[in-house]
Amino acid sequence: MTEIICITTYPPRECGIATFSDDLIHAIETKFACSFTIKVCALASSSEQHIYNDQVKYILDTSKANEYNNIADRINEDSEVKMVLIQHEFGLYAEHKEAFLAFVHCIKKPVLIVFHTVLPHPPLTQKKYLIRLIDGCSAVIVMTQTSAGILEGDYGIEKEKINIIPHGTHLVSHKDKKKLKAKYNVTGRRILSTFGLLSPGKSIETTLEALPAIIKKNPNVLFLIIGKTHPTIIKQVGETYRNMLQNKIIELGITHSVRFVNLYLELPILLEYLQLTDVYLFTSDDPNQAVSGTFVYALSCGCPIIATPIPHALELLKDNSGLIFDFNNSTQLAEATNRLLGNEKLRSKMRIAGLQKTAATAWENTAIAYAHLFNKVLQKEQSLIYSLPPISIAHIKRMSRSFGMIQFSKGNRPDIKTGYTLDDNVRALMALCHVYVKTKDPSCEKYIKKYLTFIRYCQQPDGSFLNYVDKQLAFTPQNAEINLEDSNARAIYALGYFISLRGKFPDVWTEDATEIIEQTFDMIMKMKSPRSIAYIIKGLYHFEQAYPSKEVREMTMHLADQLVHYYHQNAENNWHWFEAYLTYDNSIIPESLLYAYQVIKNETYKETARESFHFLLNHIFTKEQIKVVSNQGWFQKEGNRNCYGEQPIEIAGTVMALSTFYSVFGEEQYLIKQQIAFSWFLGNNHLRQIIYNPATGGCYDGLEEHNINLNQGAESTVCYLLARLIIK
Repeated sequence: MTEIICITTYPPRECGIATFSDDLIHAIETKFACSFTIKVCALASSSEQHIYNDQVKYILDTSKANEYNNIADRINEDSEVKMVLIQHEFGLYAEHKEAFLAFVHCIKKPVLIVFHTVLPHPPLTQKKYLIRLIDGCSAVIVMTQTSAGILEGDYGIEKEKINIIPHGTHLVSHKDKKKLKAKYNVTGRRILSTFGLLSPGKSIETTLEALPAIIKKNPNVLFLIIGKTHPTIIKQVGETYRNMLQNKIIELGITHSVRFVNLYLELPILLEYLQLTDVYLFTSDDPNQAVSGTFVYALSCGCPIIATPIPHALELLKDNSGLIFDFNNSTQLAEATNRLLGNEKLRSKMRIAGLQKTAATAWENTAIAYAHLFNKVLQKEQSLIYSLPPISIAHIKRMSRSFGMIQFSKGNRPDIKTGYTLDDNVRALMALCHVYVKTKDPSCEKYIKKYLTFIRYCQQPDGSFLNYVDKQLAFTPQNAEINLEDSNARAIYALGYFISLRGKFPDVWTEDATEIIEQTFDMIMKMKSPRSIAYIIKGLYHFEQAYPSKEVREMTMHLADQLVHYYHQNAENNWHWFEAYLTYDNSIIPESLLYAYQVIKNETYKETARESFHFLLNHIFTKEQIKVVSNQGWFQKEGNRNCYGEQPIEIAGTVMALSTFYSVFGEEQYLIKQQIAFSWFLGNNHLRQIIYNPATGGCYDGLEEHNINLNQGAESTVCYLLARLIIK
């Protein structure tokens, strides 16, 4: 375990950097609990004293120059501390600048410094001071490309020392805007909002001056000013700025259109306010403000944004993903606001673009970036240990209606227009059965019954199943256009697994499932697809555990022999596979032969399974990552492999297969690869971004070359859960 000291302001102190540090520390310790522990050296002064929680190990009184030396000595003598992370804003250390500089150089552990502001075109004295400060650090962190460019161009800092890690954002389980407006008593209003600790630099008056022109075209508009006055401002001049704003509201005759929310809101409430916002207004008049936490919070909540041209806004809102107006220009602000309020399509476009951009900056992803930098600076060779998220069925419940599980979603919101599939409901049946067995959660039962009923609904008189059902519960033309072998086989697999759990659910459910699966036996022998055969073998294995049968064992042997035949037909030289290509959910084919081996005890099944599986593993694993076959073009025997377009189903299948291989062979290599494979969901992939969303319990639909597919559909979510249930 590596202990890191973070030198920063810290809650309960109310300031942006305190909030940032709290969020960052929580994210790192949640993501990498077995790799890092973060303790705090809280910044205090003679006028700013607080009572802290156990996270705070030291307190540095910045009003006393000699305190810097004392804290440096204590850190140096503390054998548990391996690194120091400093949050830097010029005002925090201004009282004793030279003492702070000496402090950084006195620390004998690696020092990383995070610059929240980087001033361009500095005076020579300031330039020299900052260069000396950075000389005492192992690495520098900034949050924008602009800040990195200033450090490199204006200060001459070597590029290799500068690391860009964006300001983190909170993952949001998006809620219905109409319901939120009703909750906060703003139904029927077009909501403009801004939030943050109130101070003159926010330039709220710019919005107030724009409001008469906005109200003229949008009479139902309401501007929410969310946040308390900054504590430092209170100490210096009291509520002078807020009083000025209130007087201006009266002068402009807009009292009906402005509401102060004079509170320091808890995060969940703040995120709800932002989700009900129609347009977010960022009006800071400081051109040197490098980043804004308030700004990225709004983006992550799907707010269309109008902002002044600070570097952070210029970077994030390019490509028409937001609107920019000049500092203090209320006329431009009014025009931009009216334009957005009058164009729903543009707001929707901006919302989607903002969510896509901020997905990469979720606090979980920020934590991953910091963790990799920590390891780099510390020259640690061991891999990061990703913490396992708690098991959650929240999104599966969200995606399920009375009839079954909906196929697709927009973000985390189910899209009923896409209808239902047998595929998704049989996977959901297996997942919820696993959860019930593992947790005894009684809420699973009604969903399990629902999915069983759906399977029965899809079964046809000849024993086969249809796959596609629209929102009106009618079978769609797709059923005649697409080969349904795999869908049918997955249903048999799920039914077999459910039946193997007899005694855990009402007997009538098991009897019904048994009747359904037995009607498929004639169809089973006609299957040709290797994947379909594999699903069926697994289903028959489970069925046979509950109801031992010579007939079932003979069917299992017939199907396994068919897979071995396919293997001998296609395997040659360096190609050891059942087909002339690798497609999707590949791992289940060799895995199924191990299931057959456990029933039939034919060593050929075991040997073929191992040989083919190792061939697959050699193609999808590096030392520290998994990179599965792309859905943008399958991996052909004689062709080149595409590198991007990875789906959760392939990862989940590999995780489950590795578990089976470990249970049969008992070799540690399978467990090691299993952990690596599952960590793909947690951020161990080429983008270093999470695929599983802990805020919703859903899983993103895919990993592309440059971005994540942010929709959280049925297949991806259930596949993730099936994998998670195996990992210990």
